[in-house]
Amino acid sequence: MARPITVTLIDDYEIVVTGVAHLFDSYKDRIKVVELAVNAPLKDSVDIALYDSFAQPTAADKDIAKLLHNPKIGAVVVYSWNFHPEQIRLALEEGAAGYISKALTAKELVEALEDVCAGEKVVSPAPESDCLSIGLRWPGRVEGLSERESEVLALITQGKSNEEIASLLFLSINTIKTYIRSVYKKIEATNRVEAVLWGIEHGFKPDSRRIDQWVQGH
Repeated sequence: MARPITVTLIDDYEIVVTGVAHLFDSYKDRIKVVELAVNAPLKDSVDIALYDSFAQPTAADKDIAKLLHNPKIGAVVVYSWNFHPEQIRLALEEGAAGYISKALTAKELVEALEDVCAGEKVVSPAPESDCLSIGLRWPGRVEGLSERESEVLALITQGKSNEEIASLLFLSINTIKTYIRSVYKKIEATNRVEAVLWGIEHGFKPDSRRIDQWVQGH
């Protein structure tokens, strides 16, 4: 493209959005991040809405289709490390132009977004099971929570049950319980109420329901 690709970032957590934005710091000649404020509706037209899946509804909740009804959005790309085949299938069926792994380097991410703008449907290779996002931020990272532990705690703070969390993350109940035990140990919580209060105090309460603002504000 003769101009940088314009990208807007979708997630309800300010720390997640700003972390993704900083991945493009060395690629400003190729990627321009716009509409960064979590609590503001989309005003400018963008080439790509990058839907960060951290503690967000799954594709089954039709958020991607809602975004594509916004005439200011050219394409929607899911940015995730949850590569369950059903999750990918649902996202693509909703109309996502790409499903991209958080394990990609910034350079690989930029190239994938450029491929989407060139008209390709991009699904990156699934990340390794023990692979973490490169250079990203998430609530609780400085307190020692892993990305997956952080996401589980974020969903607990949102009021989700263990069964709902398992469904959202495409994980078994036993796996979710294992993550919860690990989280409780790290934050020194003895029950769910204490975990929720800790989450609220440490930035795990969503800053907004951002997608609603964007859908309603177009």
